[in-house]
Amino acid sequence: MIFTRALAAAATVATAVTTLSLSAAALAQTPAYPTKPITVIVPYSVGGTTDIVARLVTTQLGNSLGQSLIADNRVGGGGQIGWSAAARSAPDGYTLLTTEMSFTIAPGLFPKLPFDGRKDFAHVITAAAAPHVLVINPNVPAKNVQEFVALAKAKPGSMNYGSGGNGTNTHLGGELFKSAAGVELVHVPYKGAGQVLTDLMAGQVQALVTSLPTALPHIKSGKLRALVVTSDTRSPLLPDVPSAKEAKLPSFVMDFWVGFAVRAGTPAPIIDQLNHAIAATLTSADGKRRLAEQGLTPVANTPAQAGQLAASEMQRWAAVIKAAGIKAE
Repeated sequence: MIFTRALAAAATVATAVTTLSLSAAALAQTPAYPTKPITVIVPYSVGGTTDIVARLVTTQLGNSLGQSLIADNRVGGGGQIGWSAAARSAPDGYTLLTTEMSFTIAPGLFPKLPFDGRKDFAHVITAAAAPHVLVINPNVPAKNVQEFVALAKAKPGSMNYGSGGNGTNTHLGGELFKSAAGVELVHVPYKGAGQVLTDLMAGQVQALVTSLPTALPHIKSGKLRALVVTSDTRSPLLPDVPSAKEAKLPSFVMDFWVGFAVRAGTPAPIIDQLNHAIAATLTSADGKRRLAEQGLTPVANTPAQAGQLAASEMQRWAAVIKAAGIKAE
């Protein structure tokens, strides 16, 4: 199941779910929660989109739960340090892991992770999402995606795209576009998303598939040209840019998303309590406004839906990795 196509249905169901109260019988079987501060592991640097979403939740959730939440940035290994720390935590709801697309890429990319991403975590919620966008340097002689595809097909292997490194979302996005459009593009990997953006704007590479929140400021400033957003419908943030469906690239649909998970075995009433509290934060007027500032839309689905979406993403990216012969650096 393609993630974007499940967002609308998931959000609709979640809106109804968040209005329900927790079962008194279920709560009676679970110790009072929370009775101490909750740690939210963020496997990425301070200031990035994932970190911003995590801090939105940590700052707002304390009021509804009656305990403080502490953001703990465990950076390194492409997320593995934070993931591993969360996998070692107790299944008691006092350690939340901030997840995103890289978490679902990892099982297909790293065959010997020190944890099982499919079995060691219980997903609490998919918090928010945004499409990716294919952007090019404005000097590339293509005004739209059709012209870019025609240019690439006219000279196979002469065009390139950059990425933040092998196995990153920007790499898989580039490979997904190649497959969807039937073109040959040379992959130019960098050691991080910041450098590839800099070189794209300088004309050192020609194209990039990255998350809309990352690219949006540079699109607005005219330093990058957006060709297509990776969703079924246009983004309200880029109303003049066609969707993948409009561009007749239906398989070029992918989302940047942020979610939260806990250790597998955490009692269901605790997971439900966290889900309801996080959903209420994200779907409040202030939550929607702050997410929109990052180019994100709240998803706020149920734990079951979050788990299903993560599982489908893992399966999808494992297939892309295998088909493209991608190896971890």
